[in-house]
Amino acid sequence: MKKGQIRTGIVKEVKFPNKAVVEADALETEGSERVESEICIVKNALPGQKIRFVVSKFRKGKGEGRLLEVLERGPLESEYTENGEVSCKHFGLCGGCTYISLPYEEQLKIKEKQVKDLLEPVLSRQERKFVWEGIKASPVCYGYRNKMEFSFGDEIKDGLLALGMHKRGSFYDIVTVDECRIVDEDYRSILKGTLAYFQDCGADFFHRLSHKGYLRHLLVRKAVKTGEILIALVTTTQAEYNLEGFKEMLLQLPLKGKIAGILHIQNDSVADVVKSDKTVVLYGQDYFYEELLGLRFKISPFSFFQTNSLGAEVLYQTAREYIGNLDAENTGKESIVYDLYSGTGTIAQLMAPVAKKVIGVEIVEEAVEAARKNAQLNGLSNCEFIAGDVLKVLDEIEEKPDFIILDPPRDGCHPKALKKIIDYGVDRMIYISCKPTSLARDLEMFLDCGYEVEKAVAVDQFPWTANVETVVLLSHKKPDSTISVKVEFGEGEGKVPLDNIAKRAEAYKPKERVTYKMIKEYIEAKYGFKVHTAYIAEVKRSLGLPMYDAPNAVEELKQPRKHPTAEKAEAIKDALKHYKIV
Repeated sequence: MKKGQIRTGIVKEVKFPNKAVVEADALETEGSERVESEICIVKNALPGQKIRFVVSKFRKGKGEGRLLEVLERGPLESEYTENGEVSCKHFGLCGGCTYISLPYEEQLKIKEKQVKDLLEPVLSRQERKFVWEGIKASPVCYGYRNKMEFSFGDEIKDGLLALGMHKRGSFYDIVTVDECRIVDEDYRSILKGTLAYFQDCGADFFHRLSHKGYLRHLLVRKAVKTGEILIALVTTTQAEYNLEGFKEMLLQLPLKGKIAGILHIQNDSVADVVKSDKTVVLYGQDYFYEELLGLRFKISPFSFFQTNSLGAEVLYQTAREYIGNLDAENTGKESIVYDLYSGTGTIAQLMAPVAKKVIGVEIVEEAVEAARKNAQLNGLSNCEFIAGDVLKVLDEIEEKPDFIILDPPRDGCHPKALKKIIDYGVDRMIYISCKPTSLARDLEMFLDCGYEVEKAVAVDQFPWTANVETVVLLSHKKPDSTISVKVEFGEGEGKVPLDNIAKRAEAYKPKERVTYKMIKEYIEAKYGFKVHTAYIAEVKRSLGLPMYDAPNAVEELKQPRKHPTAEKAEAIKDALKHYKIV
């Protein structure tokens, strides 16, 4: 397999995230040499498909490729119409939904296997067998998203203004997703109306290379429970258009939901991100309300909130059941709960009824302010929210936790923050992860520090995509048995003298490990010359002293070992005697 080579093959399985394992067909080469089948990783392919791909990388026997076309559909694909087209006309063009040609039940099986395959190699290290609870489905499969960030651009085929999602594999081309199936009809109506309005105006989009243009993004958020809609047009300040007409167009759309606010967000950053330099309210207000598990949440344009409201209820109910059971087993409602990476405080407020107090920590100040307002809105007086980096804030909180809930970003916890979290030594904690590879990595440290996984479950928040959430319940491993020994210290019969304890402690005190640096400094100070580390190693080897295993040790040396002069060898031996190594 060579870079640039075009091959065909069958997809054997799909690993997280969206990595299809393809067995490339055997290849006849020039000179009648036959290359047997090889394995390559290709994105955006599905189990059982026969595909054509180009090799983009091949190193150390591992290949990576880019999908060119699907030659034959897989046996699991059934969401096709009679004319052979997928139920979503944007499938394959839009970079969003990977699994929409598969039955939802088959998609769940794939995601469950992906998470389990990532966790089992790590958790096989623990003595206790963990309970795998499978995967929980999203209550709805279509029209489930409560937030979409549409981008302005053009479609390469005609150059017309487009509004939608990035074309698969492209940073510049946009696909107008006017029939997207993961949002409801209101989103599609708003998208079509906005696109038509600015096409008529002749407005230009912001070019990502030249950094010139006006239109950037259209942000739409809609609450499932209340039906309230928040719309934000994101532009640069490089031009001016009649946004009063834009506002009136939106208000006249036949929507099922109710528009709570229409905003104009100005953003002159060169980065392709949705952010605000200035926000102007064109209509209504700059927030809306959503409800989860009986609680009400005020959400602003940039507030973090799970994008699948009904799926979030399944996720949070699972976490609440985990901590509810813990609470009943331990301290009733006298527990202190940490909600780390708390966002707008959704989890903290859902956990508040089963705790004495919940302390949320979040680095985004806007989210913390929203969390405080939401707690007040829901009449919760036992929630405290702190703005700051978890790594630093943990040193400032005086109240120590009884339980900890982690819901970090996709990359997981910072190793130093994770160490501080583990050092609290709480009996149990919950880890909610949106990226199972990061979760598996962090679980390695938990296991190394005396924790083990009791149970875990995957929760599908994102139907038709490659993403999946996981909830894990961790507990601190306890000894199988203990022996209680009563000891009295002091003078007299049956008592242990304190001075004997001090002497024994000194006798058994571990010796300080002598490093090569210490030896080199001793020699330089006494003899006035420096010695190479390799010389010290060679002298130790000649004396038959034990050598520490080096992590980068090799079986065969590329160069012969360095031998010290007689003078330096004697100096090294003197240093070894000084430190009582010989």
